[in-house]
Amino acid sequence: MPKMVLLAQYLSLNGTNLSDDTRKAELTFEVEDKDVTTYGSLGWKVLLGGLKSGELSVEFLNDFAATKLDSIMWPLLGTVVAFEVRADAGAVSTSNPKYTGSVLINGWNPIEGSIGDEASVSVGYPTSGAVTRATS
Repeated sequence: MPKMVLLAQYLSLNGTNLSDDTRKAELTFEVEDKDVTTYGSLGWKVLLGGLKSGELSVEFLNDFAATKLDSIMWPLLGTVVAFEVRADAGAVSTSNPKYTGSVLINGWNPIEGSIGDEASVSVGYPTSGAVTRATS
């Protein structure tokens, strides 16, 4: 199986390609476990999958210039927007699937860091609704 080094991740929020501002993007999912154990399980716990949820975590390098990252993200605060993320900015394929869905922009940290730090912003947005994986 081939290995991969992430060199050109792709991230789009609300239809805007933010790859040039993105240092790191992580998309994670989980499923609630529901305990349906009965006496008939003879002391073994029995679980079923419940609701699914996800989170898109991003580390941006911020830019306050007109039409740049801060001016793009600020108006989105409190809204649900479309996202697309993939491991490489190249064409979508079986070896470069895209994940799409919606996230709630539930926070924005325009200024964080200490003296001498780069102006980076770390955020985590919960998914809202289904997320799809496509290879074409």
